[in-house]
Amino acid sequence: MTWIKPKAPEQALPEPPAKEVNSSFPNDLSLSFVEGMYAAFGADPESVPSDWRAWFQSCEPDQRFLGHPQLGPSFVPDSLFGGLAARASEPAVVGNSGARSDAALQNKVDQLVRAYRVRGHLLAHLDPLNLAPHPDVPEMEPAFYGLTAADLDREFVLETLPGRKLRPLREIIGHLKNTYCRRIGVQFMHMDDLTVRRWLQERMEVSENHLALSRAQQLRILTRLTDASLFEEFIQKKFVGAKSFSLEGAESLIPLLDLAIEAAGEHGCDRAVLGMAHRGRLNVLANVMGKSPRLIFGEFEDRDPNENVGRGDVKYHLGFNNTWTTSAGKPIELYLCFNPSHLEYVNPVALGRMRAKMDRAGDTQRVEGLVILIHGDAAFIGEGIVQETLNLSELSGYEVGGALHVIVNNQVGFTTSPQQGRSTTYASDVAKMLQSPIFHVNGEDPEAVAQVISLAMEFRRVFRRDVVIDMYAYRRRGHNEGDEPTFTQPTMYRAIEQRPSVRESYLDFLLQLGQVTRDEADVIAANRRDYLEQELSEAKSADVKLKYDAGRVWQGYLGGREADVPEADTTVSESELEVLGERLVALPPGFTPHPKLERLLHSRAQMVRGEKPLDWAMAELLAYATIAAAGQRIRLTGQDAQRGTFGHRHAVWHDQISDLTYLSLGQLGPQQGSVEICNSPLSEAGVLGFEYGYSLDAPEALVIWEAQFGDFSNCAQVIIDQFICSGEEKWRRLSGLVLLLPHGFEGQGPEHSSGRLERFLWLSASDNIQVAQPTTPAQYFHLLRRQVVRPWRKPLVVMTPKSLLRHPQVVSARSELSSGGFQRILGDNTATHREVSRVLLCSGKIYFELDKRRLESGRDDVAILRLEQLYPLPDETLAQALSPYAAGTPVFWVQDEPANMGAWPFLRFGHGATLLGRYPFEGITRRAAASPATGSGASHRLEQERLLERAFS
Repeated sequence: MTWIKPKAPEQALPEPPAKEVNSSFPNDLSLSFVEGMYAAFGADPESVPSDWRAWFQSCEPDQRFLGHPQLGPSFVPDSLFGGLAARASEPAVVGNSGARSDAALQNKVDQLVRAYRVRGHLLAHLDPLNLAPHPDVPEMEPAFYGLTAADLDREFVLETLPGRKLRPLREIIGHLKNTYCRRIGVQFMHMDDLTVRRWLQERMEVSENHLALSRAQQLRILTRLTDASLFEEFIQKKFVGAKSFSLEGAESLIPLLDLAIEAAGEHGCDRAVLGMAHRGRLNVLANVMGKSPRLIFGEFEDRDPNENVGRGDVKYHLGFNNTWTTSAGKPIELYLCFNPSHLEYVNPVALGRMRAKMDRAGDTQRVEGLVILIHGDAAFIGEGIVQETLNLSELSGYEVGGALHVIVNNQVGFTTSPQQGRSTTYASDVAKMLQSPIFHVNGEDPEAVAQVISLAMEFRRVFRRDVVIDMYAYRRRGHNEGDEPTFTQPTMYRAIEQRPSVRESYLDFLLQLGQVTRDEADVIAANRRDYLEQELSEAKSADVKLKYDAGRVWQGYLGGREADVPEADTTVSESELEVLGERLVALPPGFTPHPKLERLLHSRAQMVRGEKPLDWAMAELLAYATIAAAGQRIRLTGQDAQRGTFGHRHAVWHDQISDLTYLSLGQLGPQQGSVEICNSPLSEAGVLGFEYGYSLDAPEALVIWEAQFGDFSNCAQVIIDQFICSGEEKWRRLSGLVLLLPHGFEGQGPEHSSGRLERFLWLSASDNIQVAQPTTPAQYFHLLRRQVVRPWRKPLVVMTPKSLLRHPQVVSARSELSSGGFQRILGDNTATHREVSRVLLCSGKIYFELDKRRLESGRDDVAILRLEQLYPLPDETLAQALSPYAAGTPVFWVQDEPANMGAWPFLRFGHGATLLGRYPFEGITRRAAASPATGSGASHRLEQERLLERAFS
């Protein structure tokens, strides 16, 4: 709050005249209305109604109306109060004592100060190219509030500004301009928490948003800028025309990251995970991550064409791990995530990796790690995955103590201008959804960048929230080194051609200050050039290759072919199953479950004791319990994962009186592994990306993402295509992530039928993923346990059932969990092998319909085999399952899906018209369609009947 030092003590507000029927007084008196009316009276008594004029004139001189600070907008539309906003902006009349003038000016100065804090960023000099015109912000002008030139030299007392409390208005405005309108603009007044706003306000205004740097700190920034600039210059000269997605124009990113990691070390962080797209990535690899330039130069040379046939990725997508030692001697583990060209999709992956690292380290307070996400301006505002990622930041199942977001603002997206690419003032405006500040900074001012990163890191340390830095820069060479940017941005690139590098500009600044000498700067540059020349010489003369190392946590885990990995024992003794099962169905004393669920608990108790066969949900919970009891971590997330979309799981119980929750899987014993079952936000790409990232750093854990319906994975296709299915081929990164995709054609319409089995099968190659559709609880039990017990780590895609969750035939005896194991193909014990006239191969729910029709029609000559694992499915496994049947016996693949979907196209492509060279092979499917299923229940039943008729005709 600001106010003028009063010249006389305030007097009580006189009673207004009594209201009459025809009075012009408003029914509900507004202080701002009264203030405005009095201001109008002071300027021209005839301009106010006679009753108000009489009241004002009747007041004694020392009882004139005294104003009070006004809380609200910095302007009032002229239409309100009959145009009082315009009259209130006129110069106030000074009464005999001056009290009226003091009160009115107090209100106006308060509003002006607030305007600088709310909207000062609009006048900040952020664009290094000086191309963006400043908007007209009238409320930033003293005249808007009726303040005159004479008022600039009046002294005011300001308790909210640091330093001297009494100072002239001119000095106050200068202080505010320096704080909010130089090369840093800050958006923070959108945050609801007054304590947080005041915290930021105090730290910015006490220093006028300027960080006082020592000579050593300035030399460090100059050195980092030299590293960044010379690296790009070297590549341009030595590898002419090669794509590198240069950082030129945004070199301040390197000292920014340097300062961020140093601050993280001071704040107690032991590890940092970085995610970024390709622009500037090579520079970050060399100058932040510590990847030897000779390795990067060797990738440019690319001398061995046989090394990466069918695999690998371009150099500016690759990740790297290393250890950074801060100036104080503290080691920090750095991890730069691998990233495809789908820009922002690495964001949740990086967060998931950090969450796994924190969980492994027992960092429940989320204070020992830092996630840095580096964005492009067009991608940050344009990609919906950004909003999904931001939404995860404060959710208990996903929080990592706050991420640092750095937008490298190129002021153009490829060839698209901001005017064509966004409907917002800033590329960062989507981040206003968070209760976090947004710092805009001119990237050509490294010391402003240093101030911003210092503030951002301190904010993150104190409040454990995301924070955003929008660093304005430009691309000196266009989208890439082969691009001609003047085709589409001629004005911008004329301005860029005239700009010196950030390093040169900062050096000139330091030379003028006398902080460094030209000789010192030349030595720094010469040393760097010599180092790069030496690294290039090594790359040319030696066979330089990066040794792949996924880190210590991956020791003992395998990739490669499934056939090379021995089978695992997934059985659990019946006695252990009973003990764990009893703990699963036990509720705390006084806990009141829903009445309908009491029956479910009773039924589950019978299953545990072997009195009833196990259903799907109980087998699943027993699988989780046995894994957790062995000390392994379990993490299951999805939009309704706790209850289960179909009300079958109920892993988390809700007390009907207190609304408290109870996770029985967390009460298995003192040595058990952690179990997290989280309902996720309504997001697929963001949440699946997070879980994939988690799986990269928790190979020992069972990490599961469950779609509400299988086809909802459509919304996460980039994560599936570019990370899950291809990560091993491109980056040699293994993952044991499990996807549960409810799947089944049951008349629920196009969007609730298919988990798009065909997409996963077409993405299958080189044993990169596992695709399964188990049909019994025991099969599902062993499949889940195999994913943890076996050291082979590949993503597992499970087409889980819907109607089968409560199907009377989809049950298993408890003994089936204590013996056997997962079978890739379930054979047929019903048909007589010598009399079989046809073999039906199928997978999933349709088996039970086929089996029912066979029984009804008495067709003992038809064998039905279930493919429980559709990939990998070695020919020898299939041959063994079909061996009881004579060569030439026709084999039909039967599926619910249309002919162009499901497993049939993949199987036909792989085997042709003759299966294994022995059996005629045809498909029985719905006709090819553009939509997965009909929306009509009657039509669905008709289609299904025709399908079954064809299977047995």
